[in-house]
Amino acid sequence: MPTAAANPRLTSLAWPLLVELLLGIGVGVVGTVLAARLSDAAGAGFSLANHVSAMLFLLFRVVGAGISVVVSQNLGGGRRDRADAVALATLGASGWIGGAGALIAAAGSGPLLRLMNAPADVMPLAWPFLVALAPALLLDAYNASMSSVLRAHLRTRETLAVIVTMHAVHLALVVPAMSAFGLVGFAMALAVSRIVGFTLHLLLWRARLQLKPRAADWVRLPREELGAVLHIGLPAAAENMGWRLAFMVSIAVVGQFGAQALATHAYVMQAMHVILLFGLATGLAVEIVVGHQIGAGQLHDAHKLVRRALGRGIVVSFGLALVAALAGRWLLGLFTQDESILALGATLLWLTVLIEPGRTFNLVVINALRATGDARYPVMAGAASMALVLAGGSWLLGAQLGWGLPGVWIAYAADEWIRGLLMWRRWARHDWVPYARATHRRMRAHAV
Repeated sequence: MPTAAANPRLTSLAWPLLVELLLGIGVGVVGTVLAARLSDAAGAGFSLANHVSAMLFLLFRVVGAGISVVVSQNLGGGRRDRADAVALATLGASGWIGGAGALIAAAGSGPLLRLMNAPADVMPLAWPFLVALAPALLLDAYNASMSSVLRAHLRTRETLAVIVTMHAVHLALVVPAMSAFGLVGFAMALAVSRIVGFTLHLLLWRARLQLKPRAADWVRLPREELGAVLHIGLPAAAENMGWRLAFMVSIAVVGQFGAQALATHAYVMQAMHVILLFGLATGLAVEIVVGHQIGAGQLHDAHKLVRRALGRGIVVSFGLALVAALAGRWLLGLFTQDESILALGATLLWLTVLIEPGRTFNLVVINALRATGDARYPVMAGAASMALVLAGGSWLLGAQLGWGLPGVWIAYAADEWIRGLLMWRRWARHDWVPYARATHRRMRAHAV
């Protein structure tokens, strides 16, 4: 039987992930800045189309959320052969799901944007942009699955090199492309960069993992391998889709306030995305390490790791949010000089100080629960909060009570804390242990 993979260190995984995420957010910030310079309506259209694109990409989470976990568990249990079989199985699933998302974006952009209450001056800008984003959805599905496999093999530096190259290509092309074609130029540069990333991932699979996909791997859907991925991925996708749908309800509420409110929301969200990166990188690294530990039967080590990572994440996320709030008007000044947007956005950044520590519970503990095999609890426990507090609270506080964007932000904070404390209660009471033991037994049974 192959030996188990060496126990990975959290920090060595987290920092390349942090840089990857920072680069991805950085490109989004650059795009938002360039769109905002065209007009605040273009900034709002850029944000709205990207929200819809992100919602469609959640279709990929059906398999994407389970890839890293299942590959890590098999590597931790010493089953490289099964890890390779799962990796190849995800290519066909990624293609079918990514293709479906691309088709929906291309054919249904108008109805989707109208569903989001896109203002009349935003729709003509957002519609062609969303159509142009469609090819990137398919390419992103492939890139996400292939990079997840590399990370599960602890090839985080190689993955980082691909991401750096991909975003460098995007940034090199985006300014001239947007100057010539507006928002559509951003999508064109995005597609070219994703083709580069896809090519580099294929080369790394061959050179570092000795994985050489055959033609059939791009279309087939093997039941056994995908069954293990879907066991983790379906509940995770349901949790992500539930959150995204609830969040899109809040965006639709903001859309009722007009293009200026959408622009304010878009600019503050760029700052929030940067703030949450440390917690997100930590959560993804925790998922990989805990997956290896559960596969190897190291449950006590997994528990200590999560407690340590969560404490660190809360402190750092609070500090980053506080710095952003103190520098609020300067940060927002990168996007606009509209005084009303600057004033309201600064208020929202102070409310973000309340949101981010609660979000860290979700980013770290949900990924840890998923890595143990306890994937259903996050969606079952969080569904009511996402529907009633995030979506319903945004509508009640923002629209019905007339609190506007601050009301929406208060709903965001309440939802993050409610779900986060529920997840921590699950972990602290060791309710995940039976799932972890069952996962380890399954790894040993396959080895025999």
